[in-house]
Amino acid sequence: MRTLTLRIYLTVVAVLALFALASGWLFQRQIEQERLRAESMFSERLAAWGDLIQHSLPGVDAPPDEQASALRDWSQRLRLPLALDSPQGARVGASESFMLRQAEGVGREYAIHLEDGRTLRLMRPGHPRPDGEPRGRPPGEAFRTLPFVPPTWRRGIGLVVVLAVLFVAVSAGAWPVVRRLTRRLQALKLGMETFGSGRLDHRVEVAGRDELAAVAASFNAAAARIEALVRSHQSLLANASHELRSPLARMKMALAMDVAEASPEQRARLRREIDTDIAELDALVEEVLLASRLDARRELEQPECVDLVGLAAEEAARVDASLEPPPPNEAATLLGDERLLRRALRNLLENAKRYGGDDVSVQITTQAQGLRGARSVLLRVCDRGPGVPPELRERIFEPFYRLPGHAETAGGVGLGLSLVKQIAQRHRGSVRCAAREGGGSCFVLTLPMDVPKAPGPMPPPMPS
Repeated sequence: MRTLTLRIYLTVVAVLALFALASGWLFQRQIEQERLRAESMFSERLAAWGDLIQHSLPGVDAPPDEQASALRDWSQRLRLPLALDSPQGARVGASESFMLRQAEGVGREYAIHLEDGRTLRLMRPGHPRPDGEPRGRPPGEAFRTLPFVPPTWRRGIGLVVVLAVLFVAVSAGAWPVVRRLTRRLQALKLGMETFGSGRLDHRVEVAGRDELAAVAASFNAAAARIEALVRSHQSLLANASHELRSPLARMKMALAMDVAEASPEQRARLRREIDTDIAELDALVEEVLLASRLDARRELEQPECVDLVGLAAEEAARVDASLEPPPPNEAATLLGDERLLRRALRNLLENAKRYGGDDVSVQITTQAQGLRGARSVLLRVCDRGPGVPPELRERIFEPFYRLPGHAETAGGVGLGLSLVKQIAQRHRGSVRCAAREGGGSCFVLTLPMDVPKAPGPMPPPMPS
């Protein structure tokens, strides 16, 4: 993880250095272009000033005092430090501002050669001197702040210093940010290792709303699902082993009683009990295997078009239950697994027959649900049994759960309704238990009619 931290940090620093170099180059180029443009404009302005003053000054033969007076007058008008030299190079006159700047050593002097041989000199304010010394320093004084920097570099040293300081500051500030990011990755790695070591209840901390937080949340969701599956399989194995003992113990007792001294009637009765126990064992093993297979796979294997009316008619005839189909103009077909849907309906009918007596009915209706008007099939299996207390209507769908007072002799091991719930969820549906008007229970199986054909993770079940 430290290698990743270093790689991310070096990437940030390299990008920052590249940005600083590119910015400095562009800035320096822009400054140079502006300088050239300013000097070009100043050269044009110098030529205009020279032409104006040349035609306004007295001629070269005029007295020097007259020439000097006119020069000072134009210096005040143009607000420029001006000086005038004769064709022989002698100083004819100069303005006070020119002499002051020349004495202080501030500014840069420009010469304009006039047509009559005289030379007009102008002191540009604010410019460094030609010898490279900074403005306002006496000639010959050392550059005290950075004496090792050549004069040609001093113009851009400020930009270099600013970029260097910015680079150091951002580089120092990027390290804790990168370290915090990789520290969260380290915590996620340790959490996965802890979970993999067997602590199925361990979860990682979800901090923030970025991609790492999404990964941590996904890990927690997957860990919760894995923990639920493992706990479910452990509970299934423990309950199945407990349920297997009862028929095995009865078979062992029946075999021990099937001795030679037993009468033919006793032997026939014992064989019937053994056959019943074997059938119970076979049904238990089949339900346990189906429950395990449904837990292992979260999608339909081979969805097909299923006609629930025809399927319900066949299963209702097996247990002599009445069927109320939907109106002829309402089709009760959906995409699903016919074998699983048949098993769910059969479990509901056998459960109603076992605990509800002979008055068992099946009703099929369709309805629209949700804002988009998606249609669903509602399959109701109703009986006239003692009913289910409201506080236990959710628990009866747990594996191996029996209502109080329902002994093993009543038949079943408590997996039937659990399988119905699992099958409904595989079809994005749900199942619930409600009270029937006039007494009894009514199990409502709700199945959407738009189950996807392509295999893939199933969305969460729709609410009851």
